[in-house]
Amino acid sequence: MTALTSLAPPAPLTVDEPRARFRDLLLGEWFKLVSLRSIRWGLILGMLGLVFLNANAAIADVNDWDHFLPAQREFFVPAGSLAASFTNNACIATLLITGSLGAVSLVSEYSTGQIRTTFAAVPARRALLSAKIIVLTAVMTVFGLVATGTSFFVSQAILSGKHAGISITEPGIWRALLASALLPPVCALTGLGLAALIRHSAATIVGTTTVLLLIPNFLSENHHWSACLFHATPFRAWQVLHDLVGAPVNPHIPFPAEPAGEWVVYLAWALGGIVVTLFFGTRRDV
Repeated sequence: MTALTSLAPPAPLTVDEPRARFRDLLLGEWFKLVSLRSIRWGLILGMLGLVFLNANAAIADVNDWDHFLPAQREFFVPAGSLAASFTNNACIATLLITGSLGAVSLVSEYSTGQIRTTFAAVPARRALLSAKIIVLTAVMTVFGLVATGTSFFVSQAILSGKHAGISITEPGIWRALLASALLPPVCALTGLGLAALIRHSAATIVGTTTVLLLIPNFLSENHHWSACLFHATPFRAWQVLHDLVGAPVNPHIPFPAEPAGEWVVYLAWALGGIVVTLFFGTRRDV
């Protein structure tokens, strides 16, 4: 009996490891985000693409300026100048770029299986996902601010050659600039939520593109139900908020949107992406 006892394996030593501090989780998520080549190149090329789209629109307006009628020139400043600072095409590109990058920031971990290692190292899934949400929101907000500010100053510098530019102190300009700057984090959080829900790379990217871009293209403002759905999309919310404050409402639109309501749309999509991420990311097996 004594011999058997001596051959028994020693009891494992228990070591109380300190729980990861939230700032450590933030730092870890930051390193994971910037270590993804797709994220780094997506941010760089996306930034250059947005600035190019807006600068190209300003160049086209300068080239056509001599052919504008006096009434067109009067209307162009400030409405046309503002439209050239962040174009409709730039909005579409923002939806695709930032929505996809937000999805990739999470779905890449599911596709590679890294998410198992992450959750094994940090069992507190809600804290971990909260850190990811904060880091992604901060990065995309900076991206939006830089892309919007650079596009505005570049386009206005180009338009100033024809004395058609506007100043950043123009009344009502800040609402339009803020709407463009906040569009990237809204789209990125939407993509993050869809990644937590779908968890498949290709399907998540297709789903993000469908939700943010394709569905709004099938909606219109001709019928009440369709207008309500259209006004509830980030695409239409940006269009309304990017209009100059005090601009006349198009009389041909039977169900126009209100800017105050479109700020709520921005908030609802961002919070929706956060809630979906935390719910499905903490309750479903990896």
